[in-house]
Amino acid sequence: MDFHPQPQAGRPRPWAFPQPERATLSNGLTLLHCHRPGQQVIAVEVQLTAPLEAEPAGLDGVATIMARALSEGTAKHDAEQFAAELERCGATLDAGADHAGVRVSLEVPVSRLPQALELLADALRTPAFTEAEVERTVANRLDEIPHELANPARRAAIALSDALYPAGARISRPRQGTEETVARIDAGAVRAFYDAHVRPSTATVVAVGDFTGLDPEALIAEALGGWQGTAAESYALTPITADDSGRVVIVDRPGAVQTQLLLGRIGADRHDAVWGAQVLGIYCLGGTLTSRLDRVLREEKGYTYGVRAYSHVLRSAQDGSGAALLGIAGSVATEVTGAALTDLWQVLRTLAAEGLTEEERDFAVQNLVGVAPLRFETAAAVAGTLADQVEQELPDDFQGNLYARLVETGTVEATAAVVNAFPVDRLVTVLVGDAEKIGEEVRALGIGEVTVVTG
Repeated sequence: MDFHPQPQAGRPRPWAFPQPERATLSNGLTLLHCHRPGQQVIAVEVQLTAPLEAEPAGLDGVATIMARALSEGTAKHDAEQFAAELERCGATLDAGADHAGVRVSLEVPVSRLPQALELLADALRTPAFTEAEVERTVANRLDEIPHELANPARRAAIALSDALYPAGARISRPRQGTEETVARIDAGAVRAFYDAHVRPSTATVVAVGDFTGLDPEALIAEALGGWQGTAAESYALTPITADDSGRVVIVDRPGAVQTQLLLGRIGADRHDAVWGAQVLGIYCLGGTLTSRLDRVLREEKGYTYGVRAYSHVLRSAQDGSGAALLGIAGSVATEVTGAALTDLWQVLRTLAAEGLTEEERDFAVQNLVGVAPLRFETAAAVAGTLADQVEQELPDDFQGNLYARLVETGTVEATAAVVNAFPVDRLVTVLVGDAEKIGEEVRALGIGEVTVVTG
């Protein structure tokens, strides 16, 4: 029997995170473009400086509604026509709002790039914001909210924000608004927010893909060079602060068969020198199936399908006003809630007392750095990371330098960073579950005052 020859691995090639070229158009628009041979689907990310904190009082969610409504009709096309034109190009256009601003994302085959850029330009320059389309977008958002509140993980995140951040701070409330605030949003409010914050002088376009035979700067300039707007007004963001004194909030869900766990506090963002060590240490704690938390709570005890530790940048700025949310999240059966929390705290205490092992550190570096070429195989992944760097006021070589720092970070440094990230007495714990069944055993743990709220 003759078999097909077994494929052989090729020679390993050096890899580095791609570096973009920069340009500034005459209207003040910043452009980053990056040639990636073979990437025939072009990814374009537009970062708009329109932070959630700038939303008018009582209109939480207007940034989200504006972002969604950008593609719901323009001066040239109504909503159905715009969708049809995108489909004709084989393109997708998405938009969303977060604490740092609004992001618009376009993906399109390179052969249809000029046409798709014109549609993107129409959405940015001349959105229609008709009453009917804004009302429909608001109605869709209102329909989503009950589903989010019914989701234990989402409900835990809302409760953590409410407990962690100062009362009245925008960051303490849901990013996409509440039923009360979203219901107040109309076309006039959307147009006013757009007029106040969307302009080329504070926008950045990131384009990544195979530009063989093309001039990305000329294409972007042709589509967006005519976009005009008033000069940017400075907006001073409030520094992110939080009360991470140890305490517990139980969101009562009578009859729940599982308890959703979410432990959190704020910590260093990407401008802090400890960021690399923090990334490495948190990965060892709960970044994968082989992490400490999973080894104990999943493999040894069988309490959960998985527990993850993470650091999520809320807002990152050179002036120190930013922060990252440091969290541990997972779900366990109701009857083992107390036992799971006991073991989780024991993992944190053991980590502080004994530190990480060299094996854990090496495995984390291998996974974080070794898989980077796979993580950034697509143009969209590269474009998204470059746009994140712009949004967070980071240099263009930040991601590449981060991998170099991870390789150089030692076990002692990674241990100190993760122990400082999750001190056992400075964590706000949110539990979404049956308060009657879990309340007493949680109080007995002594991890902080316990407050019960309705689910």
